[in-house]
Amino acid sequence: MDDISLGVPEPLLEQLPDDEAATATDMQTAVADWERRLNQAIADADDDREAAGRILEAIDRFEARYETYDELVPELRAWGQSPVYALTWRTLYADVIAQLYEHDELAPHLERERNVRLVDNGIRLRDL
Repeated sequence: MDDISLGVPEPLLEQLPDDEAATATDMQTAVADWERRLNQAIADADDDREAAGRILEAIDRFEARYETYDELVPELRAWGQSPVYALTWRTLYADVIAQLYEHDELAPHLERERNVRLVDNGIRLRDL
């Protein structure tokens, strides 16, 4: 399986307040680190299925973080705080997940591995 490449979308960075260059740098650093770790997981895997499994575990963590930030937005608003950073990080996690599914070679393996996990967990399509 080929290496993957990830990035922070420019429109997302443009949503940040002008005086917060540190947040943009943090996001770019985080995405570069995720890319490095995911590519290392691919390199360390014995086959494409194992690589997809490792990447799917990362996607599960990204989805959990997405949900955490999503739940934080109304709470911040209730306290009169700006949710701009929570919204931006939430959007970043969603975008990274989408970028992983957009990789032509990786996407079919991810779908197959997710289906295997559904069956292994005893979930059938009629239960969805």
